[in-house]
Amino acid sequence: MSTKIKFKIGEFSKLCRVTVKTLRHYEEIGLLIPFETDQWTGYRFYDISQLHKMNRIVYLKHLGFSLEEISEMFDQGFEVPTKEMINKKSKECQQNIQDLIARQRELDKLEILLQKQEKIMEKVFEKSLPSRVFATHRRKINSYHELFDLCPNVIGPEMLRLGCECPEPQYCFTVEHQEEYGKNIDIEYFEAVAEAKEDSELIKFKALPEVPLALCINHYGPYEKMPETFAQLYAYAEAHGYQPTELARFNYIDGIWNKESVNEWLTEIQLPVKK
Repeated sequence: MSTKIKFKIGEFSKLCRVTVKTLRHYEEIGLLIPFETDQWTGYRFYDISQLHKMNRIVYLKHLGFSLEEISEMFDQGFEVPTKEMINKKSKECQQNIQDLIARQRELDKLEILLQKQEKIMEKVFEKSLPSRVFATHRRKINSYHELFDLCPNVIGPEMLRLGCECPEPQYCFTVEHQEEYGKNIDIEYFEAVAEAKEDSELIKFKALPEVPLALCINHYGPYEKMPETFAQLYAYAEAHGYQPTELARFNYIDGIWNKESVNEWLTEIQLPVKK
């Protein structure tokens, strides 16, 4: 008469290449309960059939089945998944592949962004901003895209009607007056002119003094991405002991009016500062 071979939990752990902690967890959830537990010593024993079951669990986990799914499979009397189970898991795999591809793309974008940010930090430069007379227009807009209509169809014609001349080098910028982010942007548009004219309902003339020191950085691309560059400029200012003295200026150099690609749009962000 043959004697039933029994394995202590440590021996079973080595044979199955799983930790004792894992075996205890499987026992707790009812997935793999020891064949026998000594009532005096508390030793747990596993038998030969449970070696096969443990190997099946490892294999199914490798295929992506959860412990809950494996437990349900065993409870239904299956040692291997049904065709329906396999098809369902296969579809999950396909979705996971798509999710991983999307995640990889985002990681690639993040790496490129970090590289750009490193380059941005190297491209902050200092300069003074000259005193000039400006034709200004202030209003609330929903997005910077409204400037594409506002400048050529509202501000420009009114400046022309008032007889404004824009000497070289041309200089136009906007500042944002709102204290917090909201639905509307409280924007003021400035365009340098040769001399002030009489104010109108749409255009007001202002003379701005020289800004002795401004930290500047070039932003390439859409205006929606400007906060990323703006954050780097402030980080540079803080790291080098500068304090802002006025609202930042967004100087529009290239844009929809002269560039076909949005990636070629160039905005110089100018931040008046002091040491």
